[in-house]
Parts: sequence; structure tokens; C-alpha cells
Amino acid sequence: MDIEMALLADAATIDVAGKINIIGAFDRISVSQFPAQHSRIALVLIVMAGASDMGTHEMEIRLSDPQGKDVISLNGEMQLVGGPDVGEGIRAPHVLNLDGLVFPEPGRYSFDVKINNKHQVSISLFVEGPLKTQGAALA
Repeated sequence: MDIEMALLADAATIDVAGKINIIGAFDRISVSQFPAQHSRIALVLIVMAGASDMGTHEMEIRLSDPQGKDVISLNGEMQLVGGPDVGEGIRAPHVLNLDGLVFPEPGRYSFDVKINNKHQVSISLFVEGPLKTQGAALA
């Protein structure tokens, strides 16, 4: 099992045919102050799985700050179900909408995805903003 695609977007949905609709893919955000709250981040994944991967799998998604400390950690299960034509494998799309995430400081944040305790992918998010300290005047 592998993750074929992983990205961050402003919004994403999966339609009834299994197509992913993605709006505004990005890898950085600019904010006017810290801490900063971002309204929505859609984490989009496509998991490639073979016939032997059908069944239930543990999934962990962790967002860490620039120092490597957890901002959020989510755990859940992913159920992969295939039909008689699963011989060549399946693509399983996933969209996780994260609303109101707070970023306390600028820097590189990382979304790390594990399936069955095995690291699959890391997605970097660069959070940029003013570097002045509180009370400092602009020159």
C-alpha cells in the first residue's frame, strides 16, 4: 500500500464517481499576526492498494510545529473494499477537512501520515508572517 498523491488545499470533495474535486492547492500561507488561525485546510490523499491490502487499516495523521511538537494528532481506521476486478489494485481517495487550525509561530509545519504504524508521506506547510516583535516600530 502506498500514497500516490498527498496535498493541501483550500477545499476538496469526493463525488459519487470517486473523483476528487480540489480547489486552491498550496504549500504556504501568509498571516498578519501570530498566533494565527486558518479557516480551513483540506488534506487530500490517494491511497494505492493491492488485492492483499483489502480490509481495515489504522491511519494516523500528525501535524507538528517547526520544533517537532504535536499541534494535532488524529487516529482512525480506513476500510478498503474491492470487487472482483481488484487484481490490479484500487485507488482510494481521502479528504480530511481541518477547520480552525492555530499556528503559534512562523516556520515549517509538517503533516505526517502513517498507515498501520508505517510512515507513508510528509507534507510541508510553510507559515509566513511578520517577524517583528510586539511593540516594535517599523522603520
